[in-house]
Order: sequence, then structure tokens, then C-alpha cells
Amino acid sequence: MSTPPRDKVQVGWICALPEEAAAAREMLDENFGTLKEQNGTDTNSYILGRIGNHYIAIAVLGQYGTTSATAVATNMSRTFSRSLKFGLMVGIAAGIPSPGHDIRLGDIVVSSPAGTCGGVVQYDTGKLVKDGKMERTGSLNAPPRLLLNAVLAMRSSTMTEVPKYLGYMEKAIHRNERTRKTFGRPDVSTDRLFRAECEHPATASTCEGCLPDWEQPRTAREDDEANIHYGIVASGNAVIKHAATRDQLGRETGALCFEMEAAGLMMDFPCIVVRGICDYADSHKNDTWHAYAALAAAAYAKELLDYVPSADLDTEKPVIEVCRRSSTYRVMPQE
Repeated sequence: MSTPPRDKVQVGWICALPEEAAAAREMLDENFGTLKEQNGTDTNSYILGRIGNHYIAIAVLGQYGTTSATAVATNMSRTFSRSLKFGLMVGIAAGIPSPGHDIRLGDIVVSSPAGTCGGVVQYDTGKLVKDGKMERTGSLNAPPRLLLNAVLAMRSSTMTEVPKYLGYMEKAIHRNERTRKTFGRPDVSTDRLFRAECEHPATASTCEGCLPDWEQPRTAREDDEANIHYGIVASGNAVIKHAATRDQLGRETGALCFEMEAAGLMMDFPCIVVRGICDYADSHKNDTWHAYAALAAAAYAKELLDYVPSADLDTEKPVIEVCRRSSTYRVMPQE
């Protein structure tokens, strides 16, 4: 099939890393290749594709950070100004396990409103008060209602039906020898959650010498499915690699994971955040789960689009109009 015109593209899929982009491409029902013509001020590179009835533009940030995410989303809004309706921020993140959330490597976290939070909190923005505590003073937008409705419909369906994202993952993993090597699920023995006080030895390049006694006891799961968690995503420009800091910020924000781009999108770009858990934001070395976690997030995003009716999407205002008509970052009064 020939490449569709730009005005057909209604969904912007944003990712930050090569393995995230590779996972996104595996989810396309049709891949139309690179976009040949775009806005003259747009420095993004796009892969165009189709998932179900939706035409998708995939863009890769090229570097970490909320500022980079903002720039990519702004450029995307220019090139697809007539048609773009919402975005998906899809990729990997560091999990924040807690007594209330049994988060494992390879699981999926989806940004969802909780209390007064729209689903994403920028943990490194606010004002410092007594004892150096950060008082967060901003509120980021929730995902658009169309996507929240799709999430609810998907959650309801997976209570009684086998979710499709599991099949999407299997198909991508087993497509050829290279995809098996890239996206195959790591052995469960490499999913090690260490107690916060057990720091990784500074001189050790791997965790082979990290003792089993250092690990947090956890009940084995009945299967190896990627589980889904809905709640708050913590976003900021600092890489968290310290378990005690992870746990503290988790308690303060109620977040389920850390990542570095979403806050730059939620300010100016109606979207939802889907993250595969690749590590535990601690000092221990583990890059083994990156590609599998990226694939899990991409597979969830593909299934989520099944629950977005094309007719409803056609009636939505383009992203560029939504941004013009509303202030997407609401700063609460400061004392």
C-alpha cells in the first residue's frame, strides 16, 4: 500500500530509545517507512504506519529529558497540525515496588489519574521547604477522556478475556532469530529486587557477587505474564539509582515508576504514558530487561488502540487547537 497522506495521521507515538522504536515498529500492522515531507521547522524523523484503523507517526527523541520530549511533541504538532488528535508516550521505566504494588521487571505501568494527580507528577519541580523537603507546586493534565475511556474498556475486557497484548508480544518475539535474541523474555532469575540498605559494590561490574540474602523476599508468580499496573508515573530530569531515594519519592508521590520524558509532554500534548519496567531504580546493574520491557509497553499500546473508536477520534479537535485553547500546565498558588 502507498504511503498515506499526512492528514491521515491521528496518533503520535513517541519513544526515546532505539529498542523502544524497534518495539513500536514490531506493533505496526503496516509499515509505510519514513515520512518524506514535513514542516520546514520540524527536526523530527518519522516512521509512518497503521495499527488497526489508526494511522500512526512514530518519533524518537534521540536523548533523555523533559525538554527533549517537549520539542519533539511541538514539532509533531506542526507537521501533523490538521489531523493529530493525541499522543502515546511508550517505553521503559524504573519500577517502584511497594507493599501495595507488586511490581516486577517486564510489568507495564499506565498513567492514570489518582486523587488530585492527573497521572504524571514531576518529582523534581517545586519549592524546597523545611529540612530540604520538596513541595511540589504544579499539576499536570490527565490523559484525554477518549484515552481514559479506552483504558477503562480494556481493563474491563481483560477481567474475562485473554488480553491481546500477550499475543502481540509472542508474535514479535518469534518473528525471526533476531527478534528472539532482541526481545526474548530474560530468565526470571535475573529479576532481583535487593533490600534498600544493600548497595551494589562500587568495584563490581555485575551483580554476580550480590548475595541472595540481600534480596527482598517475594512470592513467586504463577506465570510469567507481563502484569499491568495503573496509577501515577513520576517524571523528571534526574536519573534515580538509589533505592532509599526511590522508596522515599514513591511514598511522597504515590508513583509506580520513574521516567524522564512524560512531564515534558503532559504540559503541552494530550497523551497517555505506557511504561515497561526494566529495573528498580537502585544501584544494582541490570540492562537485561530493557528490550523485553519496551516490547511489553508497545504491545499494551497496540491493544489500547483497539479500544479507541475511529468515529469518536474523528470528532476530536486536533492537538494544536487543544493546546491553543487551554493552559495545559496549571500552577497552584504559592504561599
